[in-house]
Amino acid sequence: MYINNIIPLRLKKGDIIGIVLPCDVKTADKLEPAVDIIKEQGFRVKLGNFVYKPTIGYAATAEERAADFNAMIYDNEVRMVFFGGGEVGNEILPLIDYKTARKNPKIYCSYSDGTSILNAITANCKIVTYHGQTPRTFTPITEFNLWHFNKRLMTSDNDYLKSDSWTVINNGVAEGIMVGGYTQNVALLTGSRYMKLDLNQKYILFLEDHRWFSIPAAVSRYISHIEQSDLFTNVTGLIFGQYSNDEQSEIIEILKRFGAKHKIPIVKCNDFGHESNNAIFPIGMKARLDANNEELRFLP
Repeated sequence: MYINNIIPLRLKKGDIIGIVLPCDVKTADKLEPAVDIIKEQGFRVKLGNFVYKPTIGYAATAEERAADFNAMIYDNEVRMVFFGGGEVGNEILPLIDYKTARKNPKIYCSYSDGTSILNAITANCKIVTYHGQTPRTFTPITEFNLWHFNKRLMTSDNDYLKSDSWTVINNGVAEGIMVGGYTQNVALLTGSRYMKLDLNQKYILFLEDHRWFSIPAAVSRYISHIEQSDLFTNVTGLIFGQYSNDEQSEIIEILKRFGAKHKIPIVKCNDFGHESNNAIFPIGMKARLDANNEELRFLP
C-alpha cells in the first residue's frame, strides 16, 4: 500500500450502486429489504447475476462470484460496488481484474470477510476503499450509519463521528495510512501477495471481531499473528472496534497486554464492527489518531 492512493469520485443521488456477493449467497427475502432502503435513499441498484445462486451450497462458484465482481468493474454506469461478508471472499482474489479496476476507479465498500477484497484492491490498484458497511447495514438504517455513509462516500469532509467515548489503552498521537478490517482476514492476508505493503510508510491499523465468530483467545491469536508480520513493524497506532454489546473486559485485557509491549497509541471503541454501529474507514488514506483527545481525522 502506498500514500497518494486515488480517491474515487463521490457518490451522488441517482447514481447506480452495484451489489454483488463475493463472500457468500443470500436469499431474496434477506437482500431485497436492503435494496429497497438503498433505493429510498435516492440511488439506483444493479444486482449481480449470481447473488441468489448457491452453486456450491454456501455460495456461487469462485468463477461465478468473480464474474459478477468484474462485471461491476467493467460497467461504467456503476459508481459503487457494495458487498457483504461471509467466508470465502479470499477465493476470488486471484480472479479480480485489478488492471481494469485501477484504470476505472470507483467506490468499493464492505466489511467482515470483504476485508480481504478491499485491502487487495487498495494494495494492487492504489485506490482508496471503504470498510464498515454492507447492504445488510441498511436494515435498518440508523442516523449514525447514514452519517458515515454520507460523509465518507458522498462528500470530501474528513471529520469523524464517534458513537460514544473511547476506552484509551495507550495515550499518544499517531499518523499513518489506514489499513485493517476484520481481524481474521487481516491475519490471513499478512504475507499474501495480494497485500503488498510499502515498508517505507507508516500505518494506522484498525481491527474488529465479534464474540459470535471468535472467542477472546482466538482474537489474541490473530493479533499475535499480525504482530509477527512485516505490516506491524510499521504500525504507529491501533483502533479496535466493538466485540460485543456486553462487557468486553477480556478484550480490554488483551489490548492492555499488547499495549504494554508496544508503546503506540491504542484505543478500543464501539464505533464499528458487527453490532449496530458501522463507521466507515477509508483503507489507503492517511489519518491522524489522537488517543489523548479521543479523536480521529482523515488526511487526504
